[in-house]
Amino acid sequence: MNTILPKFRGKVQTIYIDPPFNKEQDADYHYSVKYKDATWITLLENRVRLGREMLNEKGAIFVRCDYNGNMYVRLMMNEIFGRENFRSEIFVKRGYVPKGAVKQYQNGVDSVLFYAKNLLYLSFRGAKRRIEEEDRQWISLDMPGQRKTYEKQVRYFFGKPLLPPKGQHWGFSQEKIDEYEKLGWIRINYNRKYIDTQGNEVVGMPEYLKEPGLLLDTNWTDIKSYETHNTGFPTENAEILLKRVIEGINCEDQAIVMDFFLGSGTTVAVAHKLGRKWLGAEMGEHFYTVVLPRMKRVLFYDKSGISKEKDVRERYNERSAGGFFKYYELEQFEDALRRTRYAEDDLFTPPADVDPCQYIFLRDLKMLEALEVDLEQGTVQVDLSRLYENIDLPETLSNLTGKWIRRIVPDPNDPRVPAAVVFADGERVELRSLDWRRSKPLIRW
Repeated sequence: MNTILPKFRGKVQTIYIDPPFNKEQDADYHYSVKYKDATWITLLENRVRLGREMLNEKGAIFVRCDYNGNMYVRLMMNEIFGRENFRSEIFVKRGYVPKGAVKQYQNGVDSVLFYAKNLLYLSFRGAKRRIEEEDRQWISLDMPGQRKTYEKQVRYFFGKPLLPPKGQHWGFSQEKIDEYEKLGWIRINYNRKYIDTQGNEVVGMPEYLKEPGLLLDTNWTDIKSYETHNTGFPTENAEILLKRVIEGINCEDQAIVMDFFLGSGTTVAVAHKLGRKWLGAEMGEHFYTVVLPRMKRVLFYDKSGISKEKDVRERYNERSAGGFFKYYELEQFEDALRRTRYAEDDLFTPPADVDPCQYIFLRDLKMLEALEVDLEQGTVQVDLSRLYENIDLPETLSNLTGKWIRRIVPDPNDPRVPAAVVFADGERVELRSLDWRRSKPLIRW
């Protein structure tokens, strides 16, 4: 996250994370869940602070947690995002309800905490819960409260003017009534009578059919929140859950969705199917066995999950699937330590006026392995391929500088090898003669 921050600061619209829960016990997961509360919340805090920097002013973050951690997460999120930016605590079904609870109710829900980056600019549109056709009901159009004038009381139904019952008013505007008539969602129920505001008996009460979708509240237990049919991952978030999260924020096409506890990859899979750009970060080795194969299936058209939804099929199908993503590994601190090689002379006897820690790191010979020093020309260049194979220098420099790549210039002798990179601001960097001062921040001394 620190690596990509210069490039993506303020660029992300929506973040969803489902971090490991602090169960303080071993479990059959691809990752550790045996944390103490202080360790666990520190692990989250370090990453969430960086996540906030990634969000744009209209953006929002959703954090899933269970009953063990929601009180800690809420306090941490208040600290980082501000209590005023807390929007909702959403309740979702637990994937697994443990049996054998003693003198307590079994926990049936998890929490998803929803925070805005900045409430003043939050771009929120909510989400609707789909109602099956057989469950839609006809409801009277009258509502309490009589309007004062005839013009405000009367509405036209199928071309006929009708006044509402005495003491009531019609709940819809004329425009909405006309719209519902075209959809077949308005009827006159002639089995009902009423006395209108003029004291006349009217046979036939106008009724409307409840919409096929209702604006959601914080109870999302009508859908799955975990599923395992896609990857076999024990805590695979359901795609339908992420669809609600992403569509709830007024997330434009090509806006960036991010998940830095990527797990099974549900967030980025759903984002891709919904036409969004996405960023994912994962530390576990299951990236290669779970996430990468899944995202390849998504590009070649994955029929599972939200792919079955009618509104998704219109934009993501066998003809329109496809796309592009790039993935790369970062050098881990453990790798840096394994490659460290110190000079043997006077390593632990630094001069009195030199910081001992700085002195020790300056005695690391690692950098020298990658340097090419030309004393006659007075130049110093770096060849990072001497440290690692397959280093992606254009992407590395792009992350380091925060500049977007406009073009990669291939080597004329081998088109597979980049010779130079041109950034969006027009700067060109020759990769075959990389200045050591540009690459110095990449080397852990």
